[in-house]
Amino acid sequence: MMWWAVGPSLFASNMGSEHFVGLAGSGAATGIAVVSYEWQACWVLLLLGWFFLPIYLRSRIFTMPEFLQKRFQSQWVRTYLTVVALFSYVFTKFSVDIYAGSLFLYEAVGWNIYISAACVLAITAVYTVLGGLTAVIFTDVLQCIIMVLGAITLAILSFLKVGGYNGLWEKYGDALGTPYVRQWQQWRLMLLMFLLLLPQHLPVPCQQ
Repeated sequence: MMWWAVGPSLFASNMGSEHFVGLAGSGAATGIAVVSYEWQACWVLLLLGWFFLPIYLRSRIFTMPEFLQKRFQSQWVRTYLTVVALFSYVFTKFSVDIYAGSLFLYEAVGWNIYISAACVLAITAVYTVLGGLTAVIFTDVLQCIIMVLGAITLAILSFLKVGGYNGLWEKYGDALGTPYVRQWQQWRLMLLMFLLLLPQHLPVPCQQ
């Protein structure tokens, strides 16, 4: 992997349609609290780079299941994590990505949402199988450029729509949703989310 492609590849692999469609919608409906998930990812990635990655490099491992197999000398542990990771990513991440991408195509060009999902999967499968990791890396770089430029454009248009920075704060109070938990319970909930989401943030950047 080229050094200049590492950052865009990590960005494009972790950011996607679920952020631009789902996370933005949740933020608009319930408030800025949903961003705590993404803020936690920053600290976890720093932990990965400074503390965990040197261990992985010294051990000459490439995947988290391989690391657990060497750590505990157990093929069962490796198989268990592989199966759990596959099922969790299919039902919690891939499905959301596919749905959000299909929803965008449905809103943009009017395609049936199931046809849109099939097209997204087919295009991804074709360039991944034919081009291999190199095609995935260059696609990630291209997607990173498109997402960054799109996000900047969307932010500018959004600020113009609400009347600038001052208009945002004036109208933000009307957009706040009702909290699901009481104020004193929110810190407990955020700590619990951090502990539960810590294992999820580590495997993907590690394997990349």
